[in-house]
Amino acid sequence: MTAKTGQIAIQEIERKQQDFVDASMQIWEHPEPANAEYLACDLHVKLLKDAGFDVEVGIGGLATAIRATWGSGHPVIGFLGEYDALPMLSQKVQTTQEELVPGGWGQGCGHNQLGIGHLAACVGLKKEMEERGLPGTVVYYGCPAEEKLLGKCVMARAGAFKELDLCIAYHPNRVTRVKLAPFTGVNMVRYHFTGKTAHAGTDPYNGRSALDAVELMNVGVNYLREHVTSDVRMHYMTEVSGAPNIVPDKASVLYTIRALTRKGVEDAYERVNDCARGAALMTGTKVRIEFLSGCYPTNANKVFCMVMDEALREVGWDIWTEEEKEFAKKLDETIPEQYKNACKGYGVKEGIHLLDYVLPPDEQPTLGSTDVGDVSYIVPTAIFNAAGCCIGASGHSWHMTACSGHSIGMKGMLQSAKAMALCALKAIENPQIVEDAKKEFAESTKDNPYICPLPDDFVVPFIPRPEEK
Repeated sequence: MTAKTGQIAIQEIERKQQDFVDASMQIWEHPEPANAEYLACDLHVKLLKDAGFDVEVGIGGLATAIRATWGSGHPVIGFLGEYDALPMLSQKVQTTQEELVPGGWGQGCGHNQLGIGHLAACVGLKKEMEERGLPGTVVYYGCPAEEKLLGKCVMARAGAFKELDLCIAYHPNRVTRVKLAPFTGVNMVRYHFTGKTAHAGTDPYNGRSALDAVELMNVGVNYLREHVTSDVRMHYMTEVSGAPNIVPDKASVLYTIRALTRKGVEDAYERVNDCARGAALMTGTKVRIEFLSGCYPTNANKVFCMVMDEALREVGWDIWTEEEKEFAKKLDETIPEQYKNACKGYGVKEGIHLLDYVLPPDEQPTLGSTDVGDVSYIVPTAIFNAAGCCIGASGHSWHMTACSGHSIGMKGMLQSAKAMALCALKAIENPQIVEDAKKEFAESTKDNPYICPLPDDFVVPFIPRPEEK
Protein backbone atom coordinates (compact mmCIF):
# COMPACT_ATOMS: atom_id res chain seq x y z
CA MET A 1 0.00 0.00 0.00
CA THR A 2 1.41 3.38 -1.03
CA ALA A 3 2.01 5.84 1.80
CA LYS A 4 -0.08 9.01 1.81
CA THR A 5 1.70 12.00 0.27
CA GLY A 6 3.81 13.71 2.90
CA GLN A 7 3.66 10.89 5.44
CA ILE A 8 7.30 9.91 5.04
CA ALA A 9 8.46 13.55 5.12
CA ILE A 10 6.43 14.29 8.24
CA GLN A 11 7.71 11.18 10.00
CA GLU A 12 11.30 12.16 9.18
CA ILE A 13 10.78 15.67 10.57
CA GLU A 14 9.29 14.18 13.72
CA ARG A 15 12.10 11.63 14.00
CA LYS A 16 14.73 14.38 13.87
CA GLN A 17 12.73 17.06 15.65
CA GLN A 18 15.00 17.19 18.69
CA ASP A 19 17.99 17.96 16.45
CA PHE A 20 16.03 20.81 14.88
CA VAL A 21 14.82 22.15 18.22
CA ASP A 22 18.31 21.98 19.71
CA ALA A 23 19.78 23.93 16.79
CA SER A 24 17.01 26.52 16.88
CA MET A 25 17.51 27.01 20.61
CA GLN A 26 21.27 27.42 20.20
CA ILE A 27 20.59 30.18 17.67
CA TRP A 28 18.09 31.74 20.09
CA GLU A 29 20.60 31.59 22.95
CA HIS A 30 23.37 33.14 20.80
CA PRO A 31 21.65 35.83 18.69
CA GLU A 32 23.89 37.32 16.02
CA PRO A 33 23.65 40.52 13.94
CA ALA A 34 23.26 40.70 10.18
CA ASN A 35 26.27 39.44 8.19
CA ALA A 36 27.83 37.96 11.34
CA GLU A 37 25.59 34.90 11.84
CA TYR A 38 28.56 32.53 12.10
CA LEU A 39 27.26 30.18 14.79
CA ALA A 40 23.89 29.93 13.03
CA CYS A 41 25.58 29.30 9.69
CA ASP A 42 27.77 26.56 11.17
CA LEU A 43 24.78 24.85 12.76
CA HIS A 44 22.84 24.89 9.50
CA VAL A 45 25.81 23.58 7.54
CA LYS A 46 26.31 20.66 9.93
CA LEU A 47 22.63 19.64 9.83
CA LEU A 48 22.56 19.87 6.04
CA LYS A 49 25.74 17.85 5.56
CA ASP A 50 24.59 15.23 8.05
CA ALA A 51 21.37 14.91 6.02
CA GLY A 52 23.31 14.30 2.80
CA PHE A 53 23.15 17.72 1.12
CA ASP A 54 25.99 19.22 -0.90
CA VAL A 55 26.78 22.53 0.79
CA GLU A 56 28.44 25.76 -0.35
CA VAL A 57 29.10 28.74 1.95
CA GLY A 58 29.87 32.34 1.01
CA ILE A 59 27.34 32.81 -1.80
CA GLY A 60 27.60 36.24 -3.43
CA GLY A 61 30.50 37.20 -1.19
CA LEU A 62 28.35 36.99 1.96
CA ALA A 63 30.36 35.04 4.53
CA THR A 64 27.30 33.42 6.12
CA ALA A 65 25.23 32.72 3.00
CA ILE A 66 24.49 29.05 2.24
CA ARG A 67 23.43 27.08 -0.82
CA ALA A 68 22.73 23.40 -0.14
CA THR A 69 21.40 21.00 -2.77
CA TRP A 70 20.20 17.43 -3.11
CA GLY A 71 18.69 15.52 -6.02
CA SER A 72 18.67 16.05 -9.77
CA GLY A 73 16.39 17.23 -12.50
CA HIS A 74 13.16 19.17 -12.28
CA PRO A 75 11.26 20.59 -10.56
CA VAL A 76 13.92 22.52 -8.66
CA ILE A 77 12.30 23.77 -5.46
CA GLY A 78 13.96 26.30 -3.17
CA PHE A 79 13.51 27.17 0.51
CA LEU A 80 14.56 30.52 2.01
CA GLY A 81 16.13 30.38 5.46
CA GLU A 82 17.15 33.36 7.63
CA TYR A 83 18.89 33.55 11.01
CA ASP A 84 19.92 37.10 11.95
CA ALA A 85 18.71 38.75 15.16
CA LEU A 86 17.77 42.25 16.32
CA PRO A 87 19.46 44.72 18.72
CA MET A 88 17.97 45.62 22.11
CA LEU A 89 15.55 42.67 22.07
CA SER A 90 17.20 40.33 24.54
CA GLN A 91 14.48 38.69 26.63
CA LYS A 92 14.12 35.74 28.98
CA VAL A 93 11.56 33.02 28.25
CA GLN A 94 8.98 34.38 30.65
CA THR A 95 5.81 36.47 30.64
CA THR A 96 7.29 39.66 32.08
CA GLN A 97 9.84 41.84 30.34
CA GLU A 98 13.38 41.14 31.52
CA GLU A 99 16.53 41.11 29.41
CA LEU A 100 18.57 37.93 29.28
CA VAL A 101 21.64 40.04 28.44
CA PRO A 102 21.45 43.75 29.32
CA GLY A 103 21.28 45.74 26.09
CA GLY A 104 21.72 42.52 24.13
CA TRP A 105 20.42 41.13 20.88
CA GLY A 106 17.40 38.86 20.60
CA GLN A 107 15.33 36.80 18.17
CA GLY A 108 12.51 39.33 18.13
CA CYS A 109 11.52 38.32 14.61
CA GLY A 110 11.70 34.56 15.12
CA HIS A 111 14.52 33.88 12.68
CA ASN A 112 15.78 31.02 14.84
CA GLN A 113 12.50 29.33 13.88
CA LEU A 114 12.61 30.51 10.30
CA GLY A 115 16.03 29.22 9.26
CA ILE A 116 15.74 25.81 10.91
CA GLY A 117 12.10 25.45 9.85
CA HIS A 118 12.98 25.70 6.18
CA LEU A 119 15.93 23.36 6.71
CA ALA A 120 13.71 20.77 8.42
CA ALA A 121 11.31 20.92 5.47
CA CYS A 122 14.21 20.17 3.10
CA VAL A 123 15.34 17.20 5.20
CA GLY A 124 11.83 15.72 5.34
CA LEU A 125 11.25 16.35 1.64
CA LYS A 126 14.53 14.67 0.70
CA LYS A 127 13.63 11.56 2.70
CA GLU A 128 10.30 11.10 0.94
CA MET A 129 11.74 11.79 -2.49
CA GLU A 130 14.45 9.19 -1.87
CA GLU A 131 12.13 6.49 -0.64
CA ARG A 132 9.54 7.05 -3.36
CA GLY A 133 12.01 7.65 -6.18
CA LEU A 134 10.56 11.06 -7.00
CA PRO A 135 12.34 13.35 -9.47
CA GLY A 136 13.51 16.83 -8.63
CA THR A 137 16.09 18.93 -6.82
CA VAL A 138 15.84 20.43 -3.34
CA VAL A 139 17.74 23.67 -2.69
CA TYR A 140 18.15 25.30 0.72
CA TYR A 141 19.28 28.93 0.65
CA GLY A 142 20.55 30.31 3.95
CA CYS A 143 20.12 34.05 3.57
CA PRO A 144 21.95 36.46 5.91
CA ALA A 145 21.03 40.00 6.82
CA GLU A 146 17.28 39.94 6.22
CA GLU A 147 16.88 42.56 8.94
CA LYS A 148 19.08 44.81 6.81
CA LEU A 149 16.95 43.87 3.76
CA LEU A 150 20.16 42.93 2.01
CA GLY A 151 21.08 39.24 1.90
CA LYS A 152 18.82 37.96 -0.85
CA CYS A 153 19.48 41.00 -3.02
CA VAL A 154 23.25 40.41 -2.85
CA MET A 155 22.74 36.72 -3.54
CA ALA A 156 20.46 37.51 -6.47
CA ARG A 157 23.11 39.81 -7.94
CA ALA A 158 25.45 36.79 -7.89
CA GLY A 159 22.92 34.70 -9.83
CA ALA A 160 21.21 32.87 -6.98
CA PHE A 161 17.58 31.68 -7.27
CA LYS A 162 17.54 31.62 -11.09
CA GLU A 163 17.99 27.83 -10.98
CA LEU A 164 14.64 27.38 -9.22
CA ASP A 165 11.29 26.40 -10.70
CA LEU A 166 9.43 27.22 -7.49
CA CYS A 167 10.30 28.72 -4.12
CA ILE A 168 8.78 28.66 -0.61
CA ALA A 169 9.21 31.29 2.10
CA TYR A 170 7.60 31.26 5.54
CA HIS A 171 7.80 33.60 8.52
CA PRO A 172 6.75 33.04 12.15
CA ASN A 173 3.78 35.21 13.07
CA ARG A 174 0.66 35.53 15.19
CA VAL A 175 -1.54 33.74 12.66
CA THR A 176 -1.26 31.08 9.97
CA ARG A 177 -2.19 32.08 6.41
CA VAL A 178 -0.72 32.53 2.95
CA LYS A 179 0.15 36.07 1.87
CA LEU A 180 -1.26 37.03 -1.52
CA ALA A 181 -0.99 40.82 -1.24
CA PRO A 182 2.42 42.52 -1.44
CA PHE A 183 4.82 43.72 1.19
CA THR A 184 6.48 47.03 0.35
CA GLY A 185 9.76 47.40 -1.49
CA VAL A 186 12.50 49.42 0.21
CA ASN A 187 15.59 51.53 -0.20
CA MET A 188 17.77 52.06 2.88
CA VAL A 189 20.18 54.97 2.59
CA ARG A 190 22.40 57.10 4.82
CA TYR A 191 23.02 60.78 4.04
CA HIS A 192 26.37 62.07 5.31
CA PHE A 193 26.66 65.86 5.63
CA THR A 194 30.01 67.61 6.07
CA GLY A 195 30.39 71.24 7.10
CA LYS A 196 32.81 73.34 9.14
CA THR A 197 33.28 73.65 12.91
CA ALA A 198 33.25 76.94 14.80
CA HIS A 199 32.53 78.22 18.30
CA ALA A 200 28.75 78.29 18.56
CA GLY A 201 28.86 81.35 20.88
CA THR A 202 31.67 83.61 19.69
CA ASP A 203 31.83 83.05 15.93
CA PRO A 204 29.00 80.80 14.67
CA TYR A 205 29.08 82.72 11.38
CA ASN A 206 32.33 80.95 10.55
CA GLY A 207 30.67 77.55 10.93
CA ARG A 208 28.68 75.48 8.47
CA SER A 209 26.45 73.14 10.45
CA ALA A 210 26.05 69.59 9.19
CA LEU A 211 23.29 69.16 11.76
CA ASP A 212 21.39 72.13 10.33
CA ALA A 213 21.54 70.38 6.96
CA VAL A 214 20.13 67.16 8.43
CA GLU A 215 17.31 69.03 10.14
CA LEU A 216 16.43 71.01 7.03
CA MET A 217 16.47 67.80 4.98
CA ASN A 218 14.09 66.17 7.44
CA VAL A 219 11.77 69.18 7.30
CA GLY A 220 11.76 68.95 3.52
CA VAL A 221 10.92 65.24 3.63
CA ASN A 222 8.11 65.87 6.10
CA TYR A 223 6.57 68.40 3.71
CA LEU A 224 7.08 65.87 0.91
CA ARG A 225 4.79 63.39 2.66
CA GLU A 226 1.73 65.33 1.42
CA HIS A 227 2.81 64.84 -2.17
CA VAL A 228 3.50 61.11 -2.43
CA THR A 229 1.04 58.26 -2.82
CA SER A 230 -0.50 56.81 0.34
CA ASP A 231 1.56 53.60 0.22
CA VAL A 232 4.87 55.49 0.52
CA ARG A 233 6.55 55.42 3.91
CA MET A 234 9.66 57.48 4.77
CA HIS A 235 11.22 57.18 8.22
CA TYR A 236 14.55 58.34 9.55
CA MET A 237 17.00 58.49 12.43
CA THR A 238 19.43 61.36 12.94
CA GLU A 239 23.02 60.48 13.85
CA VAL A 240 25.28 63.17 15.37
CA SER A 241 27.77 63.56 18.20
CA GLY A 242 29.60 66.49 19.76
CA ALA A 243 28.86 69.36 22.13
CA PRO A 244 26.22 72.09 21.76
CA ASN A 245 28.83 74.86 21.88
CA ILE A 246 30.54 73.51 18.75
CA VAL A 247 28.99 73.96 15.32
CA PRO A 248 28.99 70.32 14.14
CA ASP A 249 30.90 69.64 10.96
CA LYS A 250 29.61 66.08 10.63
CA ALA A 251 26.11 64.66 10.91
CA SER A 252 24.23 61.88 9.20
CA VAL A 253 20.67 60.69 8.85
CA LEU A 254 19.54 57.14 8.11
CA TYR A 255 16.43 56.74 5.94
CA THR A 256 14.14 53.84 5.06
CA ILE A 257 11.94 54.57 2.05
CA ARG A 258 9.11 52.15 1.23
CA ALA A 259 6.37 51.76 -1.39
CA LEU A 260 4.22 48.97 -2.81
CA THR A 261 5.93 49.11 -6.21
CA ARG A 262 9.61 49.22 -7.07
CA LYS A 263 8.99 52.27 -9.25
CA GLY A 264 7.29 53.97 -6.31
CA VAL A 265 10.37 53.30 -4.15
CA GLU A 266 12.72 54.70 -6.78
CA ASP A 267 10.60 57.81 -7.40
CA ALA A 268 10.37 58.61 -3.68
CA TYR A 269 14.09 57.89 -3.26
CA GLU A 270 15.04 60.48 -5.90
CA ARG A 271 12.81 63.08 -4.29
CA VAL A 272 14.37 62.44 -0.88
CA ASN A 273 17.80 62.76 -2.53
CA ASP A 274 16.72 66.17 -3.81
CA CYS A 275 15.77 67.19 -0.27
CA ALA A 276 19.29 66.24 0.83
CA ARG A 277 20.95 68.16 -1.99
CA GLY A 278 18.76 71.19 -1.30
CA ALA A 279 19.62 71.13 2.40
CA ALA A 280 23.32 71.01 1.59
CA LEU A 281 22.94 73.98 -0.74
CA MET A 282 21.02 75.98 1.89
CA THR A 283 23.62 75.38 4.60
CA GLY A 284 26.84 75.58 2.62
CA THR A 285 27.65 71.95 3.41
CA LYS A 286 28.32 68.90 1.29
CA VAL A 287 26.34 65.68 1.22
CA ARG A 288 27.40 62.13 0.36
CA ILE A 289 24.65 59.62 -0.37
CA GLU A 290 25.48 56.08 0.83
CA PHE A 291 23.11 53.44 -0.54
CA LEU A 292 22.83 50.65 2.04
CA SER A 293 20.30 48.21 0.63
CA GLY A 294 17.22 47.90 -1.51
CA CYS A 295 14.62 45.25 -2.18
CA TYR A 296 11.54 44.62 -4.27
CA PRO A 297 7.97 44.40 -3.03
CA THR A 298 6.76 40.82 -2.82
CA ASN A 299 5.08 39.19 -5.81
CA ALA A 300 3.30 36.20 -4.32
CA ASN A 301 2.38 33.52 -6.85
CA LYS A 302 -1.30 32.75 -6.30
CA VAL A 303 -1.18 29.33 -7.97
CA PHE A 304 1.59 28.09 -5.68
CA CYS A 305 0.23 29.97 -2.64
CA MET A 306 -3.05 28.10 -2.92
CA VAL A 307 -1.15 24.79 -2.95
CA MET A 308 0.58 26.01 0.21
CA ASP A 309 -2.81 26.94 1.71
CA GLU A 310 -4.03 23.41 1.05
CA ALA A 311 -0.94 21.93 2.70
CA LEU A 312 -1.33 24.16 5.77
CA ARG A 313 -4.92 22.99 6.22
CA GLU A 314 -4.01 19.33 5.80
CA VAL A 315 -1.27 19.54 8.40
CA GLY A 316 -3.44 21.62 10.77
CA TRP A 317 -2.54 23.98 13.60
CA ASP A 318 -4.39 22.54 16.60
CA ILE A 319 -1.11 21.78 18.35
CA TRP A 320 -1.03 23.79 21.57
CA THR A 321 -1.07 22.49 25.15
CA GLU A 322 -2.96 24.18 27.98
CA GLU A 323 0.38 25.27 29.44
CA GLU A 324 1.35 26.96 26.16
CA LYS A 325 -2.03 28.68 25.91
CA GLU A 326 -1.62 30.00 29.46
CA PHE A 327 1.87 31.33 28.67
CA ALA A 328 0.49 33.15 25.62
CA LYS A 329 -2.45 34.51 27.63
CA LYS A 330 -0.14 36.01 30.25
CA LEU A 331 1.93 37.65 27.52
CA ASP A 332 -1.18 39.13 25.92
CA GLU A 333 -2.27 40.49 29.29
CA THR A 334 0.79 42.77 29.24
CA ILE A 335 -0.50 44.40 26.03
CA PRO A 336 -4.32 44.38 26.39
CA GLU A 337 -5.15 47.05 23.81
CA GLN A 338 -2.72 45.61 21.31
CA TYR A 339 -4.26 42.18 21.86
CA LYS A 340 -7.82 43.45 21.35
CA ASN A 341 -6.82 45.28 18.18
CA ALA A 342 -5.06 42.18 16.84
CA CYS A 343 -8.14 40.02 17.48
CA LYS A 344 -10.32 42.57 15.70
CA GLY A 345 -7.89 42.92 12.79
CA TYR A 346 -7.56 39.20 12.24
CA GLY A 347 -11.21 38.39 12.94
CA VAL A 348 -10.21 36.20 15.88
CA LYS A 349 -12.52 35.73 18.86
CA GLU A 350 -11.20 37.33 22.06
CA GLY A 351 -10.10 34.69 24.54
CA ILE A 352 -7.93 32.89 21.99
CA HIS A 353 -4.24 33.56 22.58
CA LEU A 354 -2.63 30.95 20.30
CA LEU A 355 -4.31 30.55 16.94
CA ASP A 356 -5.10 26.89 16.30
CA TYR A 357 -6.53 27.11 12.77
CA VAL A 358 -5.59 28.50 9.34
CA LEU A 359 -7.01 31.86 8.32
CA PRO A 360 -8.15 32.64 4.75
CA PRO A 361 -5.44 34.00 2.42
CA ASP A 362 -4.36 37.55 3.23
CA GLU A 363 -5.21 39.96 0.43
CA GLN A 364 -4.41 43.21 2.27
CA PRO A 365 -1.07 44.87 1.43
CA THR A 366 1.51 44.89 4.22
CA LEU A 367 3.50 48.07 4.72
CA GLY A 368 6.43 46.19 6.25
CA SER A 369 9.11 44.72 4.01
CA THR A 370 11.19 41.61 3.33
CA ASP A 371 13.94 40.82 0.86
CA VAL A 372 11.92 37.76 -0.17
CA GLY A 373 10.54 40.31 -2.62
CA ASP A 374 13.65 40.06 -4.78
CA VAL A 375 13.32 36.28 -5.02
CA SER A 376 9.62 36.54 -5.89
CA TYR A 377 10.52 38.57 -8.99
CA ILE A 378 12.98 35.88 -10.09
CA VAL A 379 10.95 32.70 -9.49
CA PRO A 380 7.31 31.83 -8.62
CA THR A 381 7.18 32.03 -4.82
CA ALA A 382 4.68 30.90 -2.18
CA ILE A 383 4.76 33.15 0.89
CA PHE A 384 3.03 32.42 4.17
CA ASN A 385 2.99 33.25 7.87
CA ALA A 386 2.66 30.61 10.56
CA ALA A 387 1.49 30.97 14.15
CA GLY A 388 4.44 30.73 16.53
CA CYS A 389 3.66 33.41 19.13
CA CYS A 390 0.78 34.95 21.08
CA ILE A 391 -1.94 36.83 19.19
CA GLY A 392 -1.05 40.24 20.61
CA ALA A 393 2.67 40.15 19.86
CA SER A 394 4.03 42.45 17.21
CA GLY A 395 7.10 41.69 15.19
CA HIS A 396 10.34 43.04 16.62
CA SER A 397 9.07 42.82 20.21
CA TRP A 398 10.18 41.17 23.45
CA HIS A 399 7.01 39.09 23.32
CA MET A 400 8.22 37.56 20.07
CA THR A 401 11.66 36.89 21.54
CA ALA A 402 10.07 35.09 24.50
CA CYS A 403 7.87 32.92 22.26
CA SER A 404 10.76 32.16 19.91
CA GLY A 405 12.64 30.52 22.77
CA HIS A 406 9.55 28.70 24.08
CA SER A 407 7.94 25.43 22.97
CA ILE A 408 5.36 27.66 21.23
CA GLY A 409 7.98 28.79 18.73
CA MET A 410 9.43 25.31 18.35
CA LYS A 411 6.04 23.76 17.60
CA GLY A 412 5.19 26.45 15.08
CA MET A 413 8.55 25.86 13.39
CA LEU A 414 8.09 22.09 13.11
CA GLN A 415 4.49 22.37 11.90
CA SER A 416 5.60 24.85 9.25
CA ALA A 417 8.32 22.45 8.11
CA LYS A 418 5.76 19.67 7.64
CA ALA A 419 3.45 21.93 5.65
CA MET A 420 6.28 23.17 3.40
CA ALA A 421 7.47 19.64 2.65
CA LEU A 422 3.90 18.61 1.80
CA CYS A 423 3.43 21.65 -0.46
CA ALA A 424 6.61 20.82 -2.38
CA LEU A 425 5.54 17.18 -2.77
CA LYS A 426 2.21 18.24 -4.23
CA ALA A 427 4.07 20.26 -6.88
CA ILE A 428 6.43 17.37 -7.62
CA GLU A 429 3.53 14.96 -8.07
CA ASN A 430 1.54 17.35 -10.25
CA PRO A 431 3.65 19.02 -12.99
CA GLN A 432 0.61 21.12 -13.96
CA ILE A 433 1.11 23.13 -10.77
CA VAL A 434 4.62 24.09 -11.88
CA GLU A 435 3.42 24.96 -15.36
CA ASP A 436 0.51 27.08 -14.14
CA ALA A 437 2.67 28.85 -11.56
CA LYS A 438 5.22 29.74 -14.23
CA LYS A 439 2.51 31.09 -16.53
CA GLU A 440 1.19 33.33 -13.77
CA PHE A 441 4.72 34.48 -12.92
CA ALA A 442 5.49 35.36 -16.54
CA GLU A 443 2.32 37.43 -16.76
CA SER A 444 2.95 39.25 -13.46
CA THR A 445 6.53 40.22 -14.35
CA LYS A 446 6.35 40.81 -18.12
CA ASP A 447 6.28 44.59 -17.69
CA ASN A 448 8.42 44.63 -14.57
CA PRO A 449 11.42 42.30 -14.91
CA TYR A 450 13.82 41.98 -12.01
CA ILE A 451 16.68 44.48 -11.99
CA CYS A 452 18.93 44.23 -8.94
CA PRO A 453 18.53 47.43 -6.88
CA LEU A 454 22.17 47.48 -5.79
CA PRO A 455 24.38 50.06 -7.55
CA ASP A 456 27.35 48.80 -9.53
CA ASP A 457 29.85 50.08 -6.96
CA PHE A 458 28.08 48.48 -3.98
CA VAL A 459 30.52 46.69 -1.68
CA VAL A 460 29.30 43.59 0.15
CA PRO A 461 29.53 44.17 3.93
CA PHE A 462 31.90 41.88 5.83
CA ILE A 463 32.10 41.35 9.57
CA PRO A 464 34.86 38.95 10.68
CA ARG A 465 34.24 36.05 13.02
CA PRO A 466 34.66 37.12 16.64
CA GLU A 467 37.89 35.11 16.99
CA GLU A 468 39.28 36.79 13.86
CA LYS A 469 38.98 40.38 15.17
